[in-house]
Amino acid sequence: MKLSEAHLIQLSAVVDAGSVSKGAAALGLSQPALSRSLAQLEARVGKPLFLRDRRPLQATELGLQLATHGRRILAESRRAAEAVQSLLRGTRGLVRVGGVPFFMDAMISRIIAGFQNQQPDVDFQQSYGNLSEVANALRADQMDIGIVPLGASGEPEDLSFTAILAARNVVCCRVGHPLQRTKRLTTADLGLYPWIAPLPGSPLLADLFAIRSSLSSSDLDIRYSGGSLLSVINYMAETDALAVLPFSVWFAERKQNRIEVLPVDIPQPQRNLGILRRRGPARNPAGEAFADYVVQSFQTMQHLIQRHENAVVWRR
Repeated sequence: MKLSEAHLIQLSAVVDAGSVSKGAAALGLSQPALSRSLAQLEARVGKPLFLRDRRPLQATELGLQLATHGRRILAESRRAAEAVQSLLRGTRGLVRVGGVPFFMDAMISRIIAGFQNQQPDVDFQQSYGNLSEVANALRADQMDIGIVPLGASGEPEDLSFTAILAARNVVCCRVGHPLQRTKRLTTADLGLYPWIAPLPGSPLLADLFAIRSSLSSSDLDIRYSGGSLLSVINYMAETDALAVLPFSVWFAERKQNRIEVLPVDIPQPQRNLGILRRRGPARNPAGEAFADYVVQSFQTMQHLIQRHENAVVWRR
């Protein structure tokens, strides 16, 4: 026997309200229409749902049991409707975000945590990749948001880019490094110590080559390469090796008091870090809500980052 879920929901409303007229008002139906629905349900089950000639209205044992099922159906229906509305509002769903490893680990993972503290029903899937990899993933609908640096070449025609931070690179070392005691630090001093190379394909690798070109020596002593941000920091903290890092990455890690910025001016990339997305209407409201949150987060942090930049005396 198949029963109408709508009839069960209507029955539960009448039982809870205590009368057909109040149940109809709660459901937004006319009393005659609700009475017909109850009569159809009663005919379907072949037994009375209410005790005859009882005032106030009193359900039979069968009526009470069916009303219980109606309440459950109504509750699930409301939860389903709320889930749909949450998805449309961007307060529920899955966001697939990817980008350059160091920045994802240092900054974006923290921002994701802050966003989820406000929107706990949004899940995240994080991945890593440089510009070309992220762009391809966006085109293939394997990613919703990309966090990448973009240079003078501009954004790909089929994607949109929202800048959130101007690129600024610095040379980092362990706290207590000998170069911190050098009074007149120059780029030539940088060639006296070993270096850490970033991941292959990283824009930081090109920046490291630019630093090498600015030195009197045509070569750098690269002792360690290809590590994650944590491994680079761990290695740097235990050696005299140097590394080129985005200033924002050092800013995010500064409270650990393990690495420091050397006050020396180095060749700077003409790039902005930002959000890369597909053009056209938003396909993932949660992803758009997160992108807005990233922009707001960097607007809030911008003056702090700038203040720390100005606190370093850059020497040419």
